[in-house]
Amino acid sequence: MTRIFYHTPASVVHAQMGSAEKLSSELNGEGFDDSPLCQKKMNGFEHIGSVFPVAQSYGRWITHNRFLMSIYIVIFKARINILLPFGPLAVILHYLTGKHGWVFFFTLVGIIPLAERLGYATEQLAHYTGPTIGGLLNATFGNATELIISMYALKNGMIRVVQQSLLGSILSNMLLVLGCAFFSGGIVHSNKVQVFNKAAAVVNSGLLLMAVMGLMFPAVLHFTHSEVQYGKSELSLSRFSSCIMLVAYASYLFFQLKGQHNLYSPIDEERDQDDGTDFDEVDAPEITLWESIAWLAALTVWVSILSGYLVDAIEGASLALNMPVAFISVILLPIVGNAAEHASAIMFAMKDKLDITLGVAIGSSTQISMFLIPFCVVIGWIMGKEMDLNFQLFETASLFITVLVVAFMLQEGTANYFKGLMLILCYLIVAASFFEHVDPSASDSRN
Repeated sequence: MTRIFYHTPASVVHAQMGSAEKLSSELNGEGFDDSPLCQKKMNGFEHIGSVFPVAQSYGRWITHNRFLMSIYIVIFKARINILLPFGPLAVILHYLTGKHGWVFFFTLVGIIPLAERLGYATEQLAHYTGPTIGGLLNATFGNATELIISMYALKNGMIRVVQQSLLGSILSNMLLVLGCAFFSGGIVHSNKVQVFNKAAAVVNSGLLLMAVMGLMFPAVLHFTHSEVQYGKSELSLSRFSSCIMLVAYASYLFFQLKGQHNLYSPIDEERDQDDGTDFDEVDAPEITLWESIAWLAALTVWVSILSGYLVDAIEGASLALNMPVAFISVILLPIVGNAAEHASAIMFAMKDKLDITLGVAIGSSTQISMFLIPFCVVIGWIMGKEMDLNFQLFETASLFITVLVVAFMLQEGTANYFKGLMLILCYLIVAASFFEHVDPSASDSRN
């Protein structure tokens, strides 16, 4: 390869060195005085100051547009938000008419889109927090509606409403939500057998049976009249069992998210990874981290407000609609609280992602039975309310039979539309039973 050398004259070199020294002295501050040279150089930088107002206005424009885009995504994009005006209408009816039947109905409808948007905001936030914290967020906010309603009812001393609404959430998730998901997925994918991770289903079934055991012993202790201290032993046993159940649920979260992560990886996720599907592109977040937190806080506050009106209207609605309080608590309230789970479980089942469907339906039932119910007992203990795990024989028997039916449905690791139809029909039997069930009063239950 030919190399070409250039010769620079010495005079040119000295001239360049002199220019560099002059520039260096000017940059060190020697030329920045009141001389014409300094004024000329400063005038050369004056145009930079005019950039800052433009940049600030552009930043405000970006922030304003980002705020409007977030409102559009969360409020206007989802079609279910057409039901949002029912919430303010319920508040107006509460103060103008006082008709508890209409207030209860409008509040019930108004909470449905809020429950769905709570699930959406939690899902968006989980994109930024990672799988471990995301799982904890789903455990905390996935059943936020049920928790808020239960806290208001517990504060008002409506212990039976708390017990029956939480029990109804478990029954609704295990029978109605899972049944509709299996039925829809089976119809869409009728030409093949849908499969899911059987190991995760077995562990969740075991936890549900543990919850049944925690609820059964206080009821059996009470109705067999075998307490050491009548009326107080079941309360002490309930509080002790609740603490044990909370420890078991915390251990389950650690086991699922840390200890056995590979065991619980969804089958559909492994299949898509083998096909080269990029989940980050498919499930990219639509709103930012702080927008997710802000919307989560705003939606929780609005759900809390509407839950107060809902709880206050339960007894009046029971008289106005000629429905038992047990039917309203076990059937109607959980349908509202499980609106988000219902929609997402069906959607994932139709996409042949049954592992996510089971995580939504059975996982939510596990959260309620092993976390929300004992948590309400502990909170009632702190508040001085005698909230216990004695759900009465009828409710406890309903839960026990439901857990057995679902456990047998899940033991093969497959799903089809016939299994879904059976679960839906079982839920109709449960709903009809609670419609005809008369909840015993406190005095009758002590005899």
